[in-house]
Amino acid sequence: MFLHLGGEVVVHTKDIVGIFDMQTIQKSKISKEFIKSYENDGNTKMISSEEPRAFIIVKANNKEKKENSKRKSTIYYSPISALTLQKRAGFMEDIEKY
Repeated sequence: MFLHLGGEVVVHTKDIVGIFDMQTIQKSKISKEFIKSYENDGNTKMISSEEPRAFIIVKANNKEKKENSKRKSTIYYSPISALTLQKRAGFMEDIEKY
């Protein structure tokens, strides 16, 4: 299944590592450092000019791994809320099963 992250960005759900609310960055020093390291390496993508409401960590496909061997994933900044993205992806239904 595929998930529309906003704008013209669609990713395969099997490649999604996590979907997080942007407010989590503000609350944790470690989260800020994590995001900053991805930004410094050029492994972040802003989907829209709107203020991001969520960030999504997506595993790189084989082509992307060859182009940038430092990281095996990319962070996408989405204008869509984390909760909405999680519902669209069906993650919430999977969590409720356990």
